[in-house]
Amino acid sequence: MQPLEYRALLLETLNRLDMSRVQALADAFSAAYEGGHTIYTMGNGGSAASASHAAGDFLKGASFGLDKRFKMICLNDNLPSLMAIANDIGWEAIFEEPLKNYLQPGDLVVGLSGSGNSENVLRAMQWAKANGATTAGLTGYSGGKLAQLVDIHVHSDANDMEVAEDVHMAVFNMVKKSMMAKYMGDTPSMGATYDARVK
Repeated sequence: MQPLEYRALLLETLNRLDMSRVQALADAFSAAYEGGHTIYTMGNGGSAASASHAAGDFLKGASFGLDKRFKMICLNDNLPSLMAIANDIGWEAIFEEPLKNYLQPGDLVVGLSGSGNSENVLRAMQWAKANGATTAGLTGYSGGKLAQLVDIHVHSDANDMEVAEDVHMAVFNMVKKSMMAKYMGDTPSMGATYDARVK
Protein backbone atom coordinates (compact mmCIF):
# COMPACT_ATOMS: atom_id res chain seq x y z
CA MET A 1 0.00 0.00 0.00
CA GLN A 2 1.34 3.41 -1.01
CA PRO A 3 1.25 6.45 1.33
CA LEU A 4 -1.63 8.12 -0.52
CA GLU A 5 -3.63 4.88 -0.40
CA TYR A 6 -2.99 4.56 3.34
CA ARG A 7 -4.06 8.15 3.93
CA ALA A 8 -7.24 7.58 1.94
CA LEU A 9 -8.08 4.43 3.93
CA LEU A 10 -7.38 6.20 7.23
CA LEU A 11 -9.59 9.15 6.34
CA GLU A 12 -12.38 6.87 5.10
CA THR A 13 -12.23 4.87 8.32
CA LEU A 14 -12.30 7.97 10.49
CA ASN A 15 -15.29 9.23 8.53
CA ARG A 16 -17.11 5.95 9.22
CA LEU A 17 -16.37 6.13 12.96
CA ASP A 18 -19.57 5.98 15.00
CA MET A 19 -19.28 9.15 17.05
CA SER A 20 -22.15 8.13 19.33
CA ARG A 21 -19.91 5.32 20.56
CA VAL A 22 -17.01 7.72 21.06
CA GLN A 23 -19.38 9.91 23.08
CA ALA A 24 -20.44 6.88 25.12
CA LEU A 25 -16.77 6.23 25.92
CA ALA A 26 -16.29 9.88 26.91
CA ASP A 27 -19.36 9.64 29.15
CA ALA A 28 -17.89 6.52 30.78
CA PHE A 29 -14.60 8.37 31.43
CA SER A 30 -16.56 11.23 32.98
CA ALA A 31 -18.62 8.88 35.16
CA ALA A 32 -15.48 7.13 36.39
CA TYR A 33 -13.79 10.45 37.14
CA GLU A 34 -16.76 11.91 38.97
CA GLY A 35 -17.29 8.72 40.94
CA GLY A 36 -13.65 8.53 42.04
CA HIS A 37 -13.16 5.29 40.12
CA THR A 38 -10.08 3.99 38.33
CA ILE A 39 -9.75 3.57 34.57
CA TYR A 40 -7.64 0.66 33.29
CA THR A 41 -6.24 0.22 29.78
CA MET A 42 -4.56 -2.77 28.14
CA GLY A 43 -3.41 -4.14 24.82
CA ASN A 44 -0.72 -6.11 22.99
CA GLY A 45 1.95 -4.78 20.64
CA GLY A 46 0.99 -1.44 19.12
CA SER A 47 -2.21 -1.53 21.14
CA ALA A 48 -0.10 -1.79 24.29
CA ALA A 49 1.73 1.37 23.27
CA SER A 50 -1.59 3.17 22.68
CA ALA A 51 -2.95 1.96 26.02
CA SER A 52 0.17 3.29 27.77
CA HIS A 53 0.11 6.57 25.85
CA ALA A 54 -3.51 7.17 26.82
CA ALA A 55 -2.84 6.47 30.50
CA GLY A 56 0.07 8.91 30.45
CA ASP A 57 -2.09 11.56 28.81
CA PHE A 58 -4.71 11.31 31.53
CA LEU A 59 -2.24 11.15 34.43
CA LYS A 60 -0.76 14.49 33.35
CA GLY A 61 -2.42 16.20 30.38
CA ALA A 62 -6.03 15.77 31.48
CA SER A 63 -5.24 16.13 35.19
CA PHE A 64 -2.63 18.87 35.65
CA GLY A 65 -4.03 21.70 37.72
CA LEU A 66 -7.08 19.79 38.92
CA ASP A 67 -7.57 19.19 42.64
CA LYS A 68 -9.33 15.95 41.74
CA ARG A 69 -7.39 14.01 39.13
CA PHE A 70 -8.04 11.13 36.78
CA LYS A 71 -6.92 7.77 38.13
CA MET A 72 -5.73 5.73 35.17
CA ILE A 73 -3.51 2.65 35.08
CA CYS A 74 -2.16 0.83 32.03
CA LEU A 75 -2.01 -2.88 32.83
CA ASN A 76 0.82 -3.57 30.37
CA ASP A 77 3.17 -1.00 31.90
CA ASN A 78 4.49 -3.15 34.76
CA LEU A 79 6.87 -5.39 32.83
CA PRO A 80 8.18 -7.51 35.74
CA SER A 81 4.68 -8.48 36.92
CA LEU A 82 3.51 -9.04 33.35
CA MET A 83 6.41 -11.39 32.64
CA ALA A 84 6.01 -13.23 35.95
CA ILE A 85 2.33 -13.86 35.26
CA ALA A 86 3.08 -14.93 31.68
CA ASN A 87 5.84 -17.29 32.82
CA ASP A 88 4.19 -18.80 35.88
CA ILE A 89 0.48 -18.75 35.03
CA GLY A 90 0.09 -18.08 31.31
CA TRP A 91 0.07 -15.29 28.75
CA GLU A 92 -3.72 -15.30 28.65
CA ALA A 93 -3.80 -14.20 32.34
CA ILE A 94 -1.50 -11.15 32.18
CA PHE A 95 -4.33 -8.58 32.39
CA GLU A 96 -6.88 -10.54 34.40
CA GLU A 97 -4.53 -11.21 37.32
CA PRO A 98 -3.63 -7.57 38.15
CA LEU A 99 -7.31 -6.63 37.89
CA LYS A 100 -7.89 -9.09 40.73
CA ASN A 101 -5.53 -6.96 42.83
CA TYR A 102 -7.03 -3.60 41.98
CA LEU A 103 -10.51 -3.61 40.50
CA GLN A 104 -13.42 -2.08 42.38
CA PRO A 105 -17.07 -2.02 41.28
CA GLY A 106 -17.70 1.05 39.14
CA ASP A 107 -14.21 1.12 37.62
CA LEU A 108 -13.82 1.41 33.85
CA VAL A 109 -11.76 -1.17 31.93
CA VAL A 110 -10.73 -0.37 28.35
CA GLY A 111 -9.25 -3.10 26.17
CA LEU A 112 -7.60 -2.54 22.79
CA SER A 113 -7.45 -5.39 20.29
CA GLY A 114 -7.19 -4.87 16.56
CA SER A 115 -8.62 -8.32 15.87
CA GLY A 116 -11.00 -8.24 18.81
CA ASN A 117 -9.86 -11.77 19.63
CA SER A 118 -6.82 -11.33 21.90
CA GLU A 119 -7.37 -13.97 24.56
CA ASN A 120 -5.67 -12.05 27.36
CA VAL A 121 -7.88 -9.00 26.71
CA LEU A 122 -11.04 -11.13 26.48
CA ARG A 123 -10.32 -12.91 29.77
CA ALA A 124 -9.67 -9.65 31.58
CA MET A 125 -12.89 -8.16 30.21
CA GLN A 126 -14.95 -11.17 31.21
CA TRP A 127 -13.58 -11.00 34.76
CA ALA A 128 -14.02 -7.23 34.98
CA LYS A 129 -17.60 -7.37 33.76
CA ALA A 130 -18.45 -10.16 36.22
CA ASN A 131 -17.04 -8.04 39.04
CA GLY A 132 -18.93 -4.79 38.53
CA ALA A 133 -16.79 -2.83 36.08
CA THR A 134 -17.93 -0.93 33.02
CA THR A 135 -16.13 -2.39 30.00
CA ALA A 136 -15.10 -0.78 26.71
CA GLY A 137 -13.38 -2.28 23.70
CA LEU A 138 -11.56 -0.63 20.81
CA THR A 139 -11.30 -2.97 17.83
CA GLY A 140 -10.63 -3.19 14.09
CA TYR A 141 -11.42 -5.76 11.38
CA SER A 142 -14.82 -7.35 12.22
CA GLY A 143 -14.64 -6.48 15.93
CA GLY A 144 -14.17 -10.11 16.92
CA LYS A 145 -15.41 -11.51 20.22
CA LEU A 146 -14.60 -8.31 22.09
CA ALA A 147 -17.31 -6.41 20.20
CA GLN A 148 -19.99 -8.67 21.67
CA LEU A 149 -18.55 -8.79 25.16
CA VAL A 150 -18.11 -5.14 26.16
CA ASP A 151 -20.59 -2.49 27.26
CA ILE A 152 -19.13 0.11 24.87
CA HIS A 153 -17.65 -0.91 21.52
CA VAL A 154 -15.68 1.59 19.40
CA HIS A 155 -14.87 0.09 16.02
CA SER A 156 -12.23 1.02 13.45
CA ASP A 157 -14.08 -0.28 10.39
CA ALA A 158 -11.16 -1.38 8.22
CA ASN A 159 -9.26 -4.61 7.67
CA ASP A 160 -5.95 -2.99 8.52
CA MET A 161 -4.08 -3.18 11.83
CA GLU A 162 -2.17 0.07 11.41
CA VAL A 163 -5.33 2.00 10.63
CA ALA A 164 -6.99 0.47 13.69
CA GLU A 165 -4.08 1.63 15.86
CA ASP A 166 -4.21 5.15 14.41
CA VAL A 167 -7.97 5.40 14.90
CA HIS A 168 -7.79 4.08 18.46
CA MET A 169 -5.23 6.73 19.41
CA ALA A 170 -7.38 9.39 17.79
CA VAL A 171 -10.36 8.18 19.82
CA PHE A 172 -8.37 8.47 23.04
CA ASN A 173 -7.36 12.00 22.04
CA MET A 174 -11.00 12.88 21.33
CA VAL A 175 -11.99 11.65 24.78
CA LYS A 176 -9.06 13.45 26.40
CA LYS A 177 -9.91 16.77 24.73
CA SER A 178 -13.54 16.33 25.76
CA MET A 179 -12.57 15.75 29.39
CA MET A 180 -10.19 18.72 29.39
CA ALA A 181 -12.90 21.00 28.01
CA LYS A 182 -15.38 19.73 30.59
CA TYR A 183 -13.17 19.95 33.66
CA MET A 184 -10.44 22.48 32.77
CA GLY A 185 -12.15 25.03 30.53
CA ASP A 186 -11.06 26.29 27.14
CA THR A 187 -7.41 27.18 27.81
CA PRO A 188 -5.98 24.73 30.33
CA SER A 189 -2.35 24.96 31.41
CA MET A 190 -0.36 21.83 30.66
CA GLY A 191 2.51 22.98 32.87
CA ALA A 192 4.67 26.11 32.73
CA THR A 193 7.47 24.60 30.64
CA TYR A 194 4.99 23.07 28.18
CA ASP A 195 3.06 26.31 27.89
CA ALA A 196 6.27 28.22 27.18
CA ARG A 197 7.40 25.75 24.51
CA VAL A 198 4.22 25.92 22.46
CA LYS A 199 3.71 29.70 22.49
